[in-house]
Amino acid sequence: MSPGALLLIIGLLIVARVVIGVRPATVPDEKQRLVVREYLDAFVVAGIVALVLMQFVVRTFWIPSGSMEPTLDINDVLLANELQYRVSNPKDGQIAVFAPPPQLGTTDFIKRVMAAPGDTISIKDGVVMRNGIKLDEPYVARGNRPNYDLEIKDYAIYVDGMPLDPQRSQVPPKSAWQAPNRVPAGYYLMLGDNRNDSDDGHLWGFLRRDQFVGHAFFVFWPPKHVGTLK
Repeated sequence: MSPGALLLIIGLLIVARVVIGVRPATVPDEKQRLVVREYLDAFVVAGIVALVLMQFVVRTFWIPSGSMEPTLDINDVLLANELQYRVSNPKDGQIAVFAPPPQLGTTDFIKRVMAAPGDTISIKDGVVMRNGIKLDEPYVARGNRPNYDLEIKDYAIYVDGMPLDPQRSQVPPKSAWQAPNRVPAGYYLMLGDNRNDSDDGHLWGFLRRDQFVGHAFFVFWPPKHVGTLK
């Protein structure tokens, strides 16, 4: 439901509440009138709370592609907490909604945070190492481990032995790095769970901190996929 539609419903409920208060004849029985007024009051308050959440805290996001399979399927609809990243930084492993690099359009993306500022990360023979520790990745489908190698070194992101072109990807200049082999401050590496069919950081580089939109935390449609995202 859009905020406009919800606002219209709230308006109709308020009108009904006023009519019952001004014209008792609409519900002659006093006891019934009190019950109806209590329900209308509750619905109005719930609607206002929902509107505030939709506008300032929680937003819905529709999955348009298979880049996060098997965690998220095409046409899944989920909730993302927009407030969380205003008061705290994204964490490794979280699923996040974000604005993509400008060359990729304006439609929000959704990927997993694979490396945060200060992290080291590498992918070799399908194995992801972060800060020297091999990651257990149950969210990646068996048989779909990355078919590319990736390494952060020499102030660049190397994929299959070649550095990403800073003219075509988001790789900051050397002056913005704190170490040649660690994710620079203010940047993150994002990868899709469908590693070999995902338009993500191994193609377009780092994501800036200010591009994050929200932390995806719950799938509410379709019913068979309802559940918390871990």
